[in-house]
Amino acid sequence: MSDPVASTFTVGLVQMRSGLDPAVNLDTAARLIGEAKAGGAEYVQTPEMTNVMELKRDRLFAAIVPEEADPSLAAFRELARKLAIHLHVGSLAIKLPGERAANRSFLIDRTGEIVARYDKIHMFDVDLASGESYRESRNFRPGEIAVAADLPWGRLGLTICYDLRFPALYRALAESGSSMLAIPSAFTRQTGEAHWHILVRARAIENGSFVLAAAQGGLHENGRDTYGHSLVVDPWGRILAEGGVEPGVVLAQIDPAAVATARGRMPSLQHGRRFELTEPMAEPLAFVAGGERR
Repeated sequence: MSDPVASTFTVGLVQMRSGLDPAVNLDTAARLIGEAKAGGAEYVQTPEMTNVMELKRDRLFAAIVPEEADPSLAAFRELARKLAIHLHVGSLAIKLPGERAANRSFLIDRTGEIVARYDKIHMFDVDLASGESYRESRNFRPGEIAVAADLPWGRLGLTICYDLRFPALYRALAESGSSMLAIPSAFTRQTGEAHWHILVRARAIENGSFVLAAAQGGLHENGRDTYGHSLVVDPWGRILAEGGVEPGVVLAQIDPAAVATARGRMPSLQHGRRFELTEPMAEPLAFVAGGERR
């Protein structure tokens, strides 16, 4: 792992309200990325499903293409090079063989090279009390590999949205050296109001890591309502910056030294122990008066 830079750096989170047209979404993302750069950001992250927000299978697959042909990805690579920033495209819907898609993150360096890819592991297959129903696995193939990549300021663990509810993934990333955890998201409004802040702060506290979470926000063209509230959280669980619901840019100063400080105050990463869980007994034991087992 490369040694982190001692000085602080600026993170920019791009909050969006992606629609059905990838070209329109690209224009919006590029404008907001430019605003983040103008605000001093050296690392910029966009939310989950930056290129298209679509649930209907036919319209989704009519809008997406394989990675090597994706115009949004090509444009983002050129934008990272032009602006000389580390650009983390939270995720794009990428067409795969066999009529499946990947929900894939791309980490792009200052020269425009892709230095890491991550396919979302945990699929959002839920029925909400509001009547909303999601079956991400119908269209998307889940990933199987956790990914971390080195930036000039430390190691970044890559995750996406619903992954947030699976803390073992984040512990594995932290134990592998990640001092920052990325969670680009498109949380529903209902679940976001209940759990977003709690879960994001918990992942930061549990692992003594910064959490960088760009989000989708508002009512989308396809009818989905997302929570927004992009967050930058420090390793002690404090919110350094937060968005609202509207599209925009969230900026925060990051001090890499805060990771060592937090982990020194609460060294739980060093105290984890492996354990076994015994199976419950097939039949409970019964006792009679005097302690005699029958």
